[in-house]
Amino acid sequence: MKRDKVETVRGSGNVFRDFGHVDSDIMQLKAILAAEIIKMMDRKGLSVRAAHAQTGIAAADFSRIRNANLSRFTLDRLMSIINRLGSRIEVKVRLRSP
Repeated sequence: MKRDKVETVRGSGNVFRDFGHVDSDIMQLKAILAAEIIKMMDRKGLSVRAAHAQTGIAAADFSRIRNANLSRFTLDRLMSIINRLGSRIEVKVRLRSP
């Protein structure tokens, strides 16, 4: 039996960039913010309805976030949801030359 040599491919740390999406950095940041919202809801034991009651944000929006349907959200909207859930955001920016 012949064994083929396996090539190791390293990702960039941004799966959207690795797959060639134009807005990869924005998509990555949206995914990170959505993951934090989901973690906060899970830690607090909040359903989408309970999160709506606590924040005034539509339950359908929390459902979209849970399902990673983030196309309707802007970065500032996701940040405001995190703020309404009781947390603050600290952003650090690092620029890299291509």
